[in-house]
Amino acid sequence: MQEQQNKMPEHIGIIMDGNRRWAKSKGMPAGLGHKQGAKTLENIIRYANKIGLKYITVFAFSTENWKRTEEEVNGLMMLLQNYLDDYSKRADTENIKVRVIGDIAVLSEGMKKSISKCIERTKNNTGVTFTIALNYGGRDEIIKVTQKIAEKVKDGEIDISEIGEKVIEEHLYTANYPNPDLIIRTSGEMRLSGFLMWQSIYSELYFIEKNWPDFTEEDLDIAIKEYKKRNRKFGAN
Repeated sequence: MQEQQNKMPEHIGIIMDGNRRWAKSKGMPAGLGHKQGAKTLENIIRYANKIGLKYITVFAFSTENWKRTEEEVNGLMMLLQNYLDDYSKRADTENIKVRVIGDIAVLSEGMKKSISKCIERTKNNTGVTFTIALNYGGRDEIIKVTQKIAEKVKDGEIDISEIGEKVIEEHLYTANYPNPDLIIRTSGEMRLSGFLMWQSIYSELYFIEKNWPDFTEEDLDIAIKEYKKRNRKFGAN
C-alpha cells in the first residue's frame, strides 16, 4: 500500500459537538447554542466548497438525541427545518448539493417536505456534496441494511452466498459515496458515538477541544494539514 501523504481528503465527516456547552458557558439557553452552531456550519460548508472538498457529512441529530427534553428536541427540530428552508436557496446559488441521510420516515410531515424541497432544489449542483445525518444512528443504519437485504433474499432477488461487503455497501445510506477519509469531532470528546460506523473503519480521527460554535475555517485547515501528515495503510503492514 503506497503512502497517501500530502493528499487532500475527498470526504470529511464532522461530529458537531458542544453547542449546549457553548451556550451554558455563556449563561444562555441551549437553543441559542444550536443557532450559533447552525451559523458555524454554514460558514464551514461554504469554505469546504471554496477549497474544493468533494464531500462533507455532518452529524446533526442522532437516534439517541430523542432522549433529551421535549422542549430542546422540538426547538432543535424547528431550527433544522427552518435551516433547510432558508439554506436551500443559498446552497443552490453557491453550487452546493444537499443530501439528508437517516430515518426520516418518523419525522414530521413539515420536516420531510423541507428535506425533499432542499434535495430537489440542489440535486444538479456540482460543488461539494453536503450531507446532513438527521435522526441517524450507525447501529440503526446497519439494522435497516440487514432488513432490506433479508427482504431481497426472501423475494429471491439476492442469494445468501452473494452477501458480502459490496452488497452491504450498496444498501447503506451512503451508497455511491467514498468512505470518509477524515472524521473531526469537536468539544474534546474522543468517540464516534455511532457516526458512520461501517464507513469509518479506516477513517483518520481528529479531535479538537473547541465547542462547535467556535470552530473556524482555520481549524478546518489545521485538521486537513494534520490529515496530510498521516500515512494511511488500510491494514497493510
